[in-house]
Amino acid sequence: MFLVKALEVLIGISVFYSLMVNSFESNDLMSSVPTRLEEAIAEALEACQRALADGHRRIQVEFVIPEIALQAQSLALQFTELFKDEGLGLRVLFPDTGAAALARRDWGETPFAISDLGSRYTPVDRKIAPTDQAYLVVAPSAVEVQIVEHLCELAGDRPVVLLIPQLEDVAIVGIGYAARQLRERFLSTLLTAYYLRPLEGAVVLRSYPSLWQVYREQGDNYERVAEEPQKPQGEALELLLNPPQTVPGAPSGTKRANPLTQLSRFLRALSQ
Repeated sequence: MFLVKALEVLIGISVFYSLMVNSFESNDLMSSVPTRLEEAIAEALEACQRALADGHRRIQVEFVIPEIALQAQSLALQFTELFKDEGLGLRVLFPDTGAAALARRDWGETPFAISDLGSRYTPVDRKIAPTDQAYLVVAPSAVEVQIVEHLCELAGDRPVVLLIPQLEDVAIVGIGYAARQLRERFLSTLLTAYYLRPLEGAVVLRSYPSLWQVYREQGDNYERVAEEPQKPQGEALELLLNPPQTVPGAPSGTKRANPLTQLSRFLRALSQ
């Protein structure tokens, strides 16, 4: 009798544990994808703090949102909190002298230095100081990619955070071999601590140390449909969101062709 009761208890515990695990897994699949920029900023700051605490020194934060560059100055001021302990050791770098001057005017006196990335006549070497302890680079574009790469070399072990960078503009960097060299030499060394890209009915999200996640809109929430070790983009992202469907009446294994597949493959081949 005792053994029967013990067995019933064990079975009950096992069932309860199974239900709890399934419940956690189900909730985990449903996301808390940020619905406001303020939420995304808070998450991005936490992700950056985790990355810095883990020893990463080349970090980027990407909000792939239309017109986000118009809020670059406001975002930069919030992200200076990452290095509040550094005080004057932090240097905030804007792409040009105009943006840097505007920040000085709007922010007034700050506990950190404000500068720009220089120009062809004034190299970035002359825009930084040996006493700098960290760098926050605001909205650098593909035009400044070589300057940013050089800054990272000069920084050594000092942290460099790139805020909303646009370093892979095909019209400027080019395609094919030149772009591949850039990725292998520099862009591949950057850790994406936070990435948010809203799409039509979907979201691509990465918050360090999590994998890259793809969510599909489900009513008022988002359901996670994939986790990837690398950033899903191009045809790979398209297949995750729209898996090929079997053509009715066709032999087993025949899939419905996507009219954009050949074009996307061609463009992907050019960019490799």
